[in-house]
Amino acid sequence: MESMLIGSFQKPSLSLPFAAELCSLPTGNHLKCKAFSNVGRIYAVSERLCVRRQNLVHQSVKNITQRRVTLNPKGDSKYVVNSASGHSLESEPSKSPLGPLHQGLDAFYRFSRPHTVIGTALSIVSVSLLAVEKLSDFSPLFFAGLLEAIVAALLMNIYIVGLNQISDIEIDKVNKPYLPLASGEYSVKTGVMIVSSFGILSFWLGWIVGSWPLFWALFISFMLGTAYSIDVPLLRWKRFAVVAAMCIFAVRAVIVQIAFYLHIQTYVFGRPGILTKPVIFATAFMSFFSVVIALFKDIPDIVGDKIYGIQSFTVRLGQEKVFWICISLLEMAYAVALFVGVTSSCTWSKWATLVGHTVLGYLLWSRAKSIDFKSKTAITSFYMFIWKLFYAEYLLIPLVR
Repeated sequence: MESMLIGSFQKPSLSLPFAAELCSLPTGNHLKCKAFSNVGRIYAVSERLCVRRQNLVHQSVKNITQRRVTLNPKGDSKYVVNSASGHSLESEPSKSPLGPLHQGLDAFYRFSRPHTVIGTALSIVSVSLLAVEKLSDFSPLFFAGLLEAIVAALLMNIYIVGLNQISDIEIDKVNKPYLPLASGEYSVKTGVMIVSSFGILSFWLGWIVGSWPLFWALFISFMLGTAYSIDVPLLRWKRFAVVAAMCIFAVRAVIVQIAFYLHIQTYVFGRPGILTKPVIFATAFMSFFSVVIALFKDIPDIVGDKIYGIQSFTVRLGQEKVFWICISLLEMAYAVALFVGVTSSCTWSKWATLVGHTVLGYLLWSRAKSIDFKSKTAITSFYMFIWKLFYAEYLLIPLVR
């Protein structure tokens, strides 16, 4: 192809006999020299034009055959746009024998929404530690009960986030095109199979364990998660801002804190189900955090929510206003944590609570001041920062005494 293109731009040539003929015309020395000078000038200009054309052709061929643009939406998956073939969002094939396995694991990783998985696991470990009163409580019985709770809850977590993706395929094509169902990596049948299997496994494990706090935690989470997402009459509560926020609040703030604490306290340790001061603090603090997550998760998704009629607070009030409401709520939560730290009678707990929450509150405020509301990438990054603060809080909660 390259030779064909270059061949169509051959250099014009002027032979020496033709130049000599011009110089020998009987029009006088002056005219002969002038004619020869003009021919030389034309030849030089033609030479430069040919060189430039050749360079342009070489560059065009190089661009067509080599240019590839790598897209990496939200760091979750890698796609390639090949400008020569005209294929859009074509997955780059892997040469490794483990390529299909890696791609399958990567797709499931994105389907499981890992930030929610990490949050669920950390929260269960954290509130379970609140039931520990002495070193001898760290027994095989405790770790077995903790593992049962984590596995059952993670299975239910994947059911809930998977069902939400099945119900939001068209919306996710706008808001989150990297998710497996939205991108076409998973068919709807595959998504339904995964969601159904994980939901059944979660209930099966909760039933054979025999812990009523654990079973009720799974059941209530199942009911609220289904009502939040599934598109049937009277349900799909995510369409209504207040109801959607209450669903997330109920699961993240109340069910996780109280039910999993009671699972360890009553079922594993066989003690009375008394809610201690640290448990009450954890429930109150995570009430703020759960509301913030419920509000903030819609800020990056305003475009798709508007198109498909999801009346979130962000759609109704605007991104910037909802953003600062979230920041204010979190700073209020950190202020409450400082008050709890000051009133603690345990010296090491007091200082851990004060220093930890002061640092987190400062980091939140300093980053919030530099947010760019015109950049979806910046807003999404800040949302993931909120989840990191969520994780950090669950590291601090066991230190509250």
